[in-house]
Amino acid sequence: MAETYDRAEQYTATNSLGYLLRRAHKLTMQVGEESFSDEDLSFTQWVALIQLRDGLVDTCGALARCLGHDGGATTRMLDQLEERGLIARQRSTSDRRVIHLSLTPVGRDAANRLVPRVAGLWDMLMEAFTPEEDAMLLSLLRRLIDRLSAVQSGEARP
Repeated sequence: MAETYDRAEQYTATNSLGYLLRRAHKLTMQVGEESFSDEDLSFTQWVALIQLRDGLVDTCGALARCLGHDGGATTRMLDQLEERGLIARQRSTSDRRVIHLSLTPVGRDAANRLVPRVAGLWDMLMEAFTPEEDAMLLSLLRRLIDRLSAVQSGEARP
């Protein structure tokens, strides 16, 4: 078992993992939106398309949870994407409350077209990190996400 730490004695917002993750997320979204200012898609819309493309979500509810948006905001965004022919919605045959989402070919092309822009943004942001630090950061974040998922699902205790 890993060593435990007494985080309470050293606790300040600026050394809190929660604060730092939230701050990094907010800054990422702001920088991402700015980098898409000349596009016909917002960064958030692109993130939704990529999550669909990569099979991370397939319902409106799952997308809302992944984006951290309320259902109404997600529905409005999906309305826009559907009107533009980027996504398709289909009501579940087993549970009429569930709406399944899928990318259209146009949506897949739009998502893929902007991958180099986002990869370039991350390359620029990670310039101060060595390739080893970059790989370590990704590995540690994956482990943290796995642990949080296990706690959320009840497979591990908090």
